[in-house]
Amino acid sequence: MPGNYGPLDDAHVFELYPDIQLSRDNIEHYRGLAQGRLLINRCHDCHHWIYPHRPMCPECWSWNVKPEEISGQGHIFMFTLLYQLRDPKSMIHEPVPVAAVELMEQKGLRYLSRIVDCAPEDITHDMPVRLTWLEEGDHLWPAFAPMPGSTG
Repeated sequence: MPGNYGPLDDAHVFELYPDIQLSRDNIEHYRGLAQGRLLINRCHDCHHWIYPHRPMCPECWSWNVKPEEISGQGHIFMFTLLYQLRDPKSMIHEPVPVAAVELMEQKGLRYLSRIVDCAPEDITHDMPVRLTWLEEGDHLWPAFAPMPGSTG
């Protein structure tokens, strides 16, 4: 079952994600995904969250950047509906709601992901959402669902 991995060495992460361009800046993110944890880089000097992943803090220029697990709570900053599938073998049915979710950890910290458990017409700007996981094949992928009571 996806997400039931114990400690993963780098070689195993590369095996799990052969189609992803992994680097030293994002490998911890994908190691976390394989374990069902959403990790975002954070400066351990000024505490600024850094996404997309980079090795240096854009706020204080520190190299003391390490991945940390986020709370999984946020709100929809913007969203769209995708009508074209990227993978013809995918089990996804269109339209696919996708959003930039502003995470509660920091203003401006946004993560792009699918929105699930909500009809596309019920998605609204600023709607509170929480992290959930989608199982696809041998992988877990982060998605966001409305917080209970936040849809009509």
